[in-house]
Amino acid sequence: MKLRNAFAYILAAIFISQLASCTNTKNAIYFSNISEAEFNASSENLEPVIQNNDLLSISVTSLNPEASQIFNVNSSTDFRGATASSTVAPATGYLVDQSGYIQFPLIGNIKAQGLTKKALKENIEKELASRRLLLEPSVDIRYLNYKVSILGEVARPSVLTVPNEKITLLEAVGLAGDLTIYANRHNVLLIREEEGKKKLIRLDLTSDDLFTSPYYHLKSNDIIYVEPNKNKIAASGAARQWLPLVLSSLTLVVVSIDRLAR
Repeated sequence: MKLRNAFAYILAAIFISQLASCTNTKNAIYFSNISEAEFNASSENLEPVIQNNDLLSISVTSLNPEASQIFNVNSSTDFRGATASSTVAPATGYLVDQSGYIQFPLIGNIKAQGLTKKALKENIEKELASRRLLLEPSVDIRYLNYKVSILGEVARPSVLTVPNEKITLLEAVGLAGDLTIYANRHNVLLIREEEGKKKLIRLDLTSDDLFTSPYYHLKSNDIIYVEPNKNKIAASGAARQWLPLVLSSLTLVVVSIDRLAR
């Protein structure tokens, strides 16, 4: 009888611990209240402006391919799909310095900071043509350091490189392996730097408001932090508090069972 009671206590302890670790299913589902819907895309201009420390690939073509080569020595055109990386790969390109300029061959300093790629492209083409360095020049500009970071309760915290310069919050979550079951989907933090200031934005991934949010599309150097939910915090605290006691109790039960079995 005593042996049977000991096993019953063990089973009860396991059952209670499983109940304590259960997570509300509704809190783990994205957009749980949506059946079918249609949303207008955000009207915000997604064209980013060039910032200090941006690394640009600038390729130049013209009616004279040989004369164009001197402007392409520092450019890289190996663009692939968005990837997750834990290391920083070396890249060559035109670096925007702390004063907001790039050093361009035969032209010298060209202002880049605060301009869109289109505006900088037009400025370079105008300089090349007005100085008669190239005949009918055409300039293409891409970012080499367009990246976002995602941290916290995701399967693979990562720095995501985005060669196509366009990524949504949900795409970033997918590339990081999705949120874990312990993620707080109601309060995801987005950290964005604009005009030298850090902005902190809270987003709810369970709400359909996300699709019309101006922060649905991410910008270069955005940081996403997914905090743990209350269940994980409570479980972590309870585990640290009760684990020594539980282990001691189980040890005592095992010893008692061993003695009763003799």
